[in-house]
Amino acid sequence: MEVTGQKTLWEGRFIKTSMIYYRDHNGSERAWEAVGRINCDGIVIIIPITANNEVILIRQFRPVLNRYVIELPAGLIDTGEDVLYAAKRELIEETGYTSDNFTHLTWGVMSTGIDTDQWRIVLASDVIEVAEDIRREFPPDESEDIETIKVAVDSVYETLDSYINLGDMIDLRIPGLLEMVKRKMNKD
Repeated sequence: MEVTGQKTLWEGRFIKTSMIYYRDHNGSERAWEAVGRINCDGIVIIIPITANNEVILIRQFRPVLNRYVIELPAGLIDTGEDVLYAAKRELIEETGYTSDNFTHLTWGVMSTGIDTDQWRIVLASDVIEVAEDIRREFPPDESEDIETIKVAVDSVYETLDSYINLGDMIDLRIPGLLEMVKRKMNKD
């Protein structure tokens, strides 16, 4: 299997659609539709945990779904930007929290059948609310409607269920990434 070419079909401000041409295992030429981000070096998702073992989640309106979604804070890594700096910036912008202890846990992909997104997973330990002057340095994106949710890690599933009952959707990465953090904390 081998990619033999690519053609951009449409390009916007943040994404592009492409046709990817490849040769399959039988030698047949095939085409695959894909979506990719542009003008960034990937996406960072932050797992913010307080000293009291609470996780900071966000409730964000997602126009694509026409619903609110419960998520972990995340955002684009600007071209050339350090991953841990991007994590700190996005955490402040989306939640008003920060940390002096950011740890890059892993990286990988999510929707391999349609997009090229590469995700960097960062743990932010002992997060605290930032002072107002810091918050002004990293203002939230005007297009985002975000509510911050602080919940004990031990009761996160009940909290997620309550939001589902309200009609919200849940980002399915939350349970897996929280388990990853629990394993890491048990090792240390």
